[in-house]
Amino acid sequence: MMDYAVVIDGLSKKFGAFAAVDGISLKVEYGEIFGFLGANGAGKTTAIRMLCGLLQPTSGTGTVNGFDINREYEKIKPSIGYMSQKFSLYGDLTGRENLQFYGTVYGLRGGRLKGRIAELVDGLSLDEFIDRPTGALPVGWRQRIALAAAILHRPRIVFLDEPTGGVDPVFRRRFWEILYRLADDGTNLFVTTHYMDEAEFCSRISIMHRGKIVVVGRPRELVASRGLRNLQETFISLISEQGTDG
Repeated sequence: MMDYAVVIDGLSKKFGAFAAVDGISLKVEYGEIFGFLGANGAGKTTAIRMLCGLLQPTSGTGTVNGFDINREYEKIKPSIGYMSQKFSLYGDLTGRENLQFYGTVYGLRGGRLKGRIAELVDGLSLDEFIDRPTGALPVGWRQRIALAAAILHRPRIVFLDEPTGGVDPVFRRRFWEILYRLADDGTNLFVTTHYMDEAEFCSRISIMHRGKIVVVGRPRELVASRGLRNLQETFISLISEQGTDG
């Protein structure tokens, strides 16, 4: 068994002269709920897209599920689940039709696919919404169906990019209850967020700012190490030391 779900060293992505991700290094163990915490524009989405094999690094090395992100990115994609920041399902199809489509993409067929969809509908409490067009659903329920699509093929690692953006706090907490169940069942979760309460749900977090990782650690330990009251104060303190956020 591999020791780490994700290993990156000096990972960078430049767009012209702009470094969206600037030489980040990190190791994430299997079994963790790991979070990238940072403001919009900090580089979180660019980093996660490189880890998912969707964007080629400018420089640096790394592996995801044991696959090299520079040379084996096509092997990474089917080995992971990915829930993008932007709603990525087909709005004119029902939730069930979306899951059937994505299931075939992942090689699921017949009774195996039907059984897996039924399992997810039950586990994510989707009965009321699964046969409605996804484009007409409330944001929170669209997100649940998008999560179902990401875990349909039982990936060992699931990347979630701002999974609860636009969702009210109550629904956000319920969504995280689902994520905890996935983690308890052995799924490794890698989450980007700008919500402090979400970051506190993670086993460990890395705080990103202007393409760099400022610090990595357990949320409570980061707060305690600076003698502050909560993660928000800690975040503000750390970022202020890096200079004004543009």
